[in-house]
Amino acid sequence: MSVRLLKSIVGSIRQSLLRQPLIRPDTTKERKALNILPSAMEAPAEIENDDQLVRDKNFTRYKKRLRKRQWEDNNQNRKENGETDEKKLCEPVERIKRKKMAMLLGYCGIDYYGMQRNPGVRTIEEDLLKALLEAKYITEEDFNNQQNAQFQRSSRTDKGVSAARQVVSLKLPLEVDIEEINKRLPDSIKVFGVKRVTNKFNSKIKCNARTYSYTLPTFVFEPSAVTVEERKLYRITGDTLKKVNDVLDVYKGTKSYHNFTEKKHYLDPSSSRYMMGFTLDRTFIESEWEFAELLVKGQSFMLHQIRKMIGLMIAIVRGHTDMATLEKAFGKEKVMIPTAPGLGLVLDKVHYERYDARYKDSHDSLTWEEEEELVKTFKKEKINPNIVKGEIEGNSMGLWLEKLKIHRYEPSEDVASENGTENDQKGSDDGDDSPINDDVKEVSNEDDDGPTNDDLKEDNNEHDSPVKAEMKEVNDEHESPVKVDAKEIKIGDETIKNKSDL
Repeated sequence: MSVRLLKSIVGSIRQSLLRQPLIRPDTTKERKALNILPSAMEAPAEIENDDQLVRDKNFTRYKKRLRKRQWEDNNQNRKENGETDEKKLCEPVERIKRKKMAMLLGYCGIDYYGMQRNPGVRTIEEDLLKALLEAKYITEEDFNNQQNAQFQRSSRTDKGVSAARQVVSLKLPLEVDIEEINKRLPDSIKVFGVKRVTNKFNSKIKCNARTYSYTLPTFVFEPSAVTVEERKLYRITGDTLKKVNDVLDVYKGTKSYHNFTEKKHYLDPSSSRYMMGFTLDRTFIESEWEFAELLVKGQSFMLHQIRKMIGLMIAIVRGHTDMATLEKAFGKEKVMIPTAPGLGLVLDKVHYERYDARYKDSHDSLTWEEEEELVKTFKKEKINPNIVKGEIEGNSMGLWLEKLKIHRYEPSEDVASENGTENDQKGSDDGDDSPINDDVKEVSNEDDDGPTNDDLKEDNNEHDSPVKAEMKEVNDEHESPVKVDAKEIKIGDETIKNKSDL
């Protein structure tokens, strides 16, 4: 009775459900529930009518799709757990361990547009990086962006300026064959040595001084030597040599060199530079002509500074002007100083005494004593002959002397008014009192040796700020010619209490 009663109740419920109209669901969950209900109720009928039931669950439609998507392959050696006896071969990737290195090189810059890389023209860095890439010491990415290899030069050089001991720092493999690099370089560039340095080494920041040489024919000191034969036979006298060194000796110490560069004025702190020495080092005979080599050592130099220092010295020795012009050039007034030719200018040496003293127990010294003979040979064979040839055949200095005769040291009205406007401003025209930061803004060619902001950030973790160290050393050894306080401004021996007087 109970079974029959239950069946009749179920049947009546089914019939009543079929007669009622479907209600549109208001929510997604209700819609899904109504869609599933009929299929769930009809499923037992379909199963009862299906005579061919799948006996193995691995052959269901779901399993077939899963096997096809994840496990099906053409490898007949695959085991049940999915592993195979064969190993997948990968292309070998060569990983080369690179460390920071210091590279000493020399070059003759006669046919180059300077040291720094410049698209569209031939530069020293471009040829050097190409050689390193061909030797597989740097990657293609390093060549396209040299900052990837942390490449940094110790000093920039201008168009036509050479270097006997230029130092660059970059990441290279531990084992470097110098001959592999040199055979890919032109004859005018040569690498002398490579040494391991600290990981944070920067050839520009770590350099505490630079020495430049300037080679010129000695007849420039004698105004009476006019003809080619007279200039060829001229030999410098002891009195002339003493006069030259007396003028060069005035440059020693800290002075304002705003008149010896471009776009600087007297109160600009970045125009103050420290010269450690300036002298006529030696004379030598080449092709029956006598030449002199001048050496100047300083912490850093500005654009055209060395060439203007030499140009004014020659003008004084020849009698075109006097020492009063030199003293005036260090004052606040504007003086138009002649610029000597760039042919004889050579970056002779970069100094790392501070670095060597700190890391003498852990790293090699950067004095490069072992490479000294190679440097001298390269300078004698590649650099000096080109300078001599340019002076004898090209008459570089002789043509410049013709312009020196008519040179005017007083500025024109436009230049004077512009200089007066600049002097009226307080501090530098960009509002930055840091000499180093200001140097970065002026793109220097031969002489701008101050570190960039990126260089300072890279070196902060290893040592104290090089800017502070440099300024501290300058202040300890000598008195800066420019002092500024809240009440008065001291310029050399002159004190100005009212700033409006500037």
